[in-house]
Amino acid sequence: MFDPTVFDNLKVALENELYDMDNLDHSVRITGRVDRIELAVMSRMFRIQFQLPELDSITTEIELEASLQELASEILEQQGAQPGCILRIRYQMPIQHVEEECSQIQQVIEEIWPAQTLTQTISYVYDKEKMSTLLNTIEITFPRKINEEQMNDLPELVQFVVHTAQRLGSA
Repeated sequence: MFDPTVFDNLKVALENELYDMDNLDHSVRITGRVDRIELAVMSRMFRIQFQLPELDSITTEIELEASLQELASEILEQQGAQPGCILRIRYQMPIQHVEEECSQIQQVIEEIWPAQTLTQTISYVYDKEKMSTLLNTIEITFPRKINEEQMNDLPELVQFVVHTAQRLGSA
């Protein structure tokens, strides 16, 4: 009989939480979903992307990733192994004033996610007409892996992710 991995269980829990928010509450709108097995390194990656209905300028992604080592240690039931997944949260939003807006974004993120690592990456499509619009990709990474012990925390985590998008939209 198939026994789902930690990755599978966390993925399904995240999907359920977000699809309920999309289909039942209409508090988010799912805009993309990726469920990938990377055959070159035998890893798994799941990414779900959404926007808030009232704020379509910000795209939010939640990503889970499990390496071959994590998956193999669980499937082979290796002694002492503690399989888990890497969790990343990303926000993409247009900005115009890099120093001012990135500083505000950093304050919002550090207030809501104080112990996490934050990276802001600014990019733009080269076009003389559109040079004033920059894209800020804000990535929050967690210092440790998550596993099924955090399963009950996922609804609250998703609420924090949504709250952060709301705060970024009003910053």
